Amino acid sequence: MKEKLHQELKNGLEIASKPPWLNDGFKEPLKVPPLEKISAPSISFWKDVRRRFFQSPLAIIGLSILSMLIVMSLFGPWISGYTYYETYLEFNNLPPNSAYWFGSDDLGRDLFTRIWYGARISLFIGISAALIDLTIGVFWGGCAALLGGRFDNLMMRIADILYSIPYLLVVIMLMVVMGGGVKTILVAMTITGWIGMARIVRGQVLHLRKSEFVLAATALGASQWRILFRHLLPNAMGPIIVMMTMTIPIAIFTEAFLSFLGLGVQAPIASWGTMAAEGVSAMRYYPWRLFFPAAFICATMLAFYLVGDSLRDALDPRLR
Repeated sequence: MKEKLHQELKNGLEIASKPPWLNDGFKEPLKVPPLEKISAPSISFWKDVRRRFFQSPLAIIGLSILSMLIVMSLFGPWISGYTYYETYLEFNNLPPNSAYWFGSDDLGRDLFTRIWYGARISLFIGISAALIDLTIGVFWGGCAALLGGRFDNLMMRIADILYSIPYLLVVIMLMVVMGGGVKTILVAMTITGWIGMARIVRGQVLHLRKSEFVLAATALGASQWRILFRHLLPNAMGPIIVMMTMTIPIAIFTEAFLSFLGLGVQAPIASWGTMAAEGVSAMRYYPWRLFFPAAFICATMLAFYLVGDSLRDALDPRLR
């Protein structure tokens, strides 16, 4: 009796352990549909950044404003038929009309032409200052982080000393030596403007220097400079690009501020800063003379900040 009970229990366990389609009650095995193969194309880091960047509506708005400013700065001065320096005293201080689309100033000069000629100067100074800061800052910060030790300490202390010099003092001294103009503004901006970029690059290189791919490149016999320019800087391009996009509006505003104070571009060359300075005195009776240069300064800075913020979000892997 006991052996029969053990045999029945053993048979029950064997039946329970089998899949249901293998039991005697099933005439045919259960047909399981084949799993569909799911495949997705691989996307590189920069393709993913570009896709996420153009999905941002703020980035599209900023790029649209910048595209309009660049196109009009190139072709705008020829649309109205006036030059930025010709004076027509009989048509001074006219409000916006069919002949003067943005009105005229106290000398009868067309504000539409002067606005777009001033856009050339502002964009040129902003982009040029950013490129110079990028070149000097990447080289200085990368070398300081790569060499390390006393070289790092010496190079960053030099940067701290330059950063402590008052900016307006540098501009005034350069104006005495070089005179006013675009060249003086560029030199004044780039004497200390690269220090922020150098600190960003130094921090990124110090962070990446102990990574596995750097140790592998060192083990394979790569030189320090090859590691810097081939491995470290390409992996630090995200913060560098964002910093560059933030440098351009700062440089544009600085040029407008210096020209507003009379330390930048000199008459009769048109600049948004000089036009704003001329419009302040006539703001009560001729408000359009201040409105248009101030509006374009704000629009340009807003566009660059929108592009910079969107680019920063696109480069941040934590926001995927």
